[in-house]
Amino acid sequence: ERDVAALRGPATRVLRLRGGLVLPGFQDAHVHPAMGGLELLQCTLHEVDPAGYDTAIARYAADHPRAPWIVGGGWVMDAFPGGVPHRAQLDEVVADRPVFLTNTDGHSAWVNGRALAMAGISAATPDPPRGRIERDAGGEPTGALHEAAMDLVRDLVPDPGPAEREAGIELGQAHLHRLGITAWQDAAVDGVTLAAYRAVAERGALTGRVVAALRWQVEVGEAQLAELQELRRAHDLGRLRASAVKHFHDGVFETRTAAMLDPYLDGDGTPTGDRGIGMLAPEELAGVVTALDRAGFDVHVHAIGDRAVREALDAFQAAADANGRRDSRHQIAHLQFVHPEDRPRFRRLGVVANAQPFWSCLDGYMRQLTLPFLDPERAAWQYPWASLRRAGAVLAFGSDWTVSTANPLLEVEVAVNRVAPDDRGGEPFLPQERLDLPAALDAFTIGSAYALRLEAETGSIQPGKLADLAVLDRDPFDPAAGPIGDARVLATLVQGEPVHADPALDLTG
Repeated sequence: ERDVAALRGPATRVLRLRGGLVLPGFQDAHVHPAMGGLELLQCTLHEVDPAGYDTAIARYAADHPRAPWIVGGGWVMDAFPGGVPHRAQLDEVVADRPVFLTNTDGHSAWVNGRALAMAGISAATPDPPRGRIERDAGGEPTGALHEAAMDLVRDLVPDPGPAEREAGIELGQAHLHRLGITAWQDAAVDGVTLAAYRAVAERGALTGRVVAALRWQVEVGEAQLAELQELRRAHDLGRLRASAVKHFHDGVFETRTAAMLDPYLDGDGTPTGDRGIGMLAPEELAGVVTALDRAGFDVHVHAIGDRAVREALDAFQAAADANGRRDSRHQIAHLQFVHPEDRPRFRRLGVVANAQPFWSCLDGYMRQLTLPFLDPERAAWQYPWASLRRAGAVLAFGSDWTVSTANPLLEVEVAVNRVAPDDRGGEPFLPQERLDLPAALDAFTIGSAYALRLEAETGSIQPGKLADLAVLDRDPFDPAAGPIGDARVLATLVQGEPVHADPALDLTG
């Protein structure tokens, strides 16, 4: 304290922590704040108890009588039998307008009968490539659409205007700042969203550091490469960079769209023959990754299933073989299933393990929609954070908000304990994959800074680095401080300037 006090000048602001802790600002390596902010302006079911879905939807519809569509999201799959909602429930609440509501992970939509009729979806409608229409025993659409099947309805939904998109970005940014987050990777950005980011940046309102991962459109192929390069060139300003490209290589396990090496079980332990959906053939994926690597992009691959993870690693190997090794920050996100033989490949290939720790616990999704459809061996391969770290992988943590909470302290708590914060006395899930607290904090600070190419100037507290900081109300290393996730962020600073401050704080001097 004496060393620091000598640097104090007339305008220096002093904050005494009284047992708190200063950390590097958290950096979320995989999050959707532009989309999340928009959902806050729409019919949001996030944080709503499933028993209250009907009430929340009806209230939103009544409050927006002139809205041609009821649009929003945030429903959880484990609230419905088999993870699948039915259109009839929506029809009882809103019958006069189409409804389109995505679930928390964004891989499924719940629509009402009017939306199905407008899209012309019937029992005779085939499943589109890379998607599935959920059907009842008679073949009729139930109102649940998975992956590319969502686009059959989503393409009819009116687009938000520029002002609404910009307001969503600022809402999402404020939410992240309140949680101590100073930088993030927006993990699926199209050109329209990128233009909104640029507008926010140009008027000086972008206070976080942002890497926009441009969304790869599978149906367009390599013809889009020149456009992506132009978007990167035109959107490198201030704290905004469009230096990454995001490819969804599979879906999610709960809807049987994650790409698996071995078939799903049917719930009674019998293999089904279904191995999920891979969005590209392995050789096509290798071609895409090689082209993007040659163009200097950092490639960000969504991979849930062990087959998707392996094919992504194979593609990165193909790119290195074709183009040579460079200082790439390629990454695979989610990593629910990683075959033990593939874990050392992350270090060998220099691929960042972009992990979402909040899911690595025995919650409803795991108990009801995952474990019954797995053999014990593969069940034990899930979310292997400690194994990946021991194998030398760089771990970068992200929340995938709005899929789950954006609170890094709750995410860290699960990474350390492997227990859901709402079940703190419960059974740990694969406790051998726990991280210690320093490793978990590293993954949300310097590890994510590395993934975002910000490690030279942020991600740790060192002389010469920028003062991107998060101030906690307690020291989670103190055993008496209580659960990690109960800590609060008192202040968030970007280059020493507060972008969030608790109202009780005096940061004036």
